[in-house]
Amino acid sequence: MFVKNCWYVAAWDKEVGDEGFLTRTIINVPLVFWRDRERKVVALEDRCCHRGAKLSMGRVENEGDCIRCMYHGLVFDRDGKCVSAPAQDRLPPQAKVRSFPVVETHRWLWIWMGDPTLADPALIPDTQWLDHSDWRSLDGYLHYDVNYLLIADNLLDFSHLPFLHPTTVGGSADYASVLPKVERSEHGVRLTKWVENTQPPAYSAKYSDYPKDTLVDRWMYYDFIAPGVLLMDSGMMPAGTGGHDQHRERALAFRGCQALTPETESSTHYFFAHPHNFLIDRPEVTEEIHAGIVRAFEEDRLMITSQQLNIGLDPSFKMVPLSVDAALSQFRWVIDQLLKKEQRL
Repeated sequence: MFVKNCWYVAAWDKEVGDEGFLTRTIINVPLVFWRDRERKVVALEDRCCHRGAKLSMGRVENEGDCIRCMYHGLVFDRDGKCVSAPAQDRLPPQAKVRSFPVVETHRWLWIWMGDPTLADPALIPDTQWLDHSDWRSLDGYLHYDVNYLLIADNLLDFSHLPFLHPTTVGGSADYASVLPKVERSEHGVRLTKWVENTQPPAYSAKYSDYPKDTLVDRWMYYDFIAPGVLLMDSGMMPAGTGGHDQHRERALAFRGCQALTPETESSTHYFFAHPHNFLIDRPEVTEEIHAGIVRAFEEDRLMITSQQLNIGLDPSFKMVPLSVDAALSQFRWVIDQLLKKEQRL
């Protein structure tokens, strides 16, 4: 089951060009995206109501305001209503396909898969760092052949970082020994973690101007908004020089933006970027940071995919929870509550 009354990231803005279609399945619904005459994105179910053919095999007409199914020629407007069909004097009222609210902001296209009357753009999380002039990042996308909740479990678990990612985002083993503070809200969980007097992680240490062998204080504020948007404020600065009070004069900071969008029960779209606020005039630094993050996420994908395969061999397998799993349990609780709420509507 999936939460429907929420905003999911459907694509990076560049994926929907001025011509052609983007097709993508989200929570088991095939979708077709294109831009109309004003370059606004239209999203319809990619399934003609007549015989179930893919609308994406058709063509855009009326300067982008309509799409024609090329199986039997039905034409649908941007709201999904059939406005024309060959040899049909009267069109039945059920001749329509589902349309979906779409909002384009800060380089992500957001789609509302549930009741369109509840689609409030104010509920879209703030990802301003994706296109802010003081930050730099590259676009990232991975496809997982696993359920999105297993990926969420991984992202909510800091303790695996030094073991699975020792040469990328991991840092020293003492990082795993500090448990984050976990706070639950109506819409997700927040994790707060400070590790003081620790070795800097390899992926960012090389960009600092700190003296050799400088220990650092590392912070991470981690908002995971159900069902799958992760916003991270993280970084490091020389030990004892501030930070808790937002004084970050010599800090190397990141504002990670990640989104898990379920494709099916066993597959997930993963959108991500890792904006940084230092050396932003050097594109090679942004490229190196992005490449390091991709390597780390590939390490995650390999482990999580093998995990799902292993679990699938024995449906009766029960995971043994540890104290480091508090955030995972809290997040699963939030998801369960959202699903129960939708069932009552």
